[in-house]
Amino acid sequence: MTITATPTPAKGLLSPTNHALVLIDFQSQMAFATKSIDATLLRNNAGLIANAAAGFKVPTILTTVAAESFSGPMFSEITDAFPGQKLLDRTSMNTWEDAAVIDEINHIGKDRLVFAGLWTSVCIVGPVLSALEQGFEAYVITDASGDISDEAHERAVQRMIQAGAKPMTSLQYLLELQRDWARAETYDFTTGLAKKLGGAYGLGVTYAKTMFGASEGGH
Repeated sequence: MTITATPTPAKGLLSPTNHALVLIDFQSQMAFATKSIDATLLRNNAGLIANAAAGFKVPTILTTVAAESFSGPMFSEITDAFPGQKLLDRTSMNTWEDAAVIDEINHIGKDRLVFAGLWTSVCIVGPVLSALEQGFEAYVITDASGDISDEAHERAVQRMIQAGAKPMTSLQYLLELQRDWARAETYDFTTGLAKKLGGAYGLGVTYAKTMFGASEGGH
């Protein structure tokens, strides 16, 4: 049997309209003890995915735990991307056990969810395993999540993968939403965000455009 290739994307790839993003407990108290990723890189990556989601109009849930009594405010890198959006504050460590969050999940109505937050072994494992068990698809942005040690983070990621979650990175998330440089309506946004928060890749974009007037898609 001959298989014929077609120029169509895999169904497993993310697009701006086929998922919701859930950002969990990016708060100062949780960040103080996060050692598996440098705090500066963590904040950068959190800002990258938040701005990517906002720019591509991905439905996004922002949730915190005990914000006023214990854990503090959510990173401004995230809240600045969603001005005026309500933060769903919880008492439960597992986001999936909070009725207000689940009401929002059901209101958005996407069966594919992308998660990131602190800590990987508690705040991310809980809802990811719960979502998978209830039939949702779950993706985890592993470099925008962190834990009290490398061991804690890695075991949590492995546990989620074994259960069926799909790992990805922050820059991958942005570029997967764009996916084609010929998409002119989001080209400037994507390259601009990459230059600002895309690390070495963003430096490369800046260099190529400044020195040679280069462009990925003829723009």
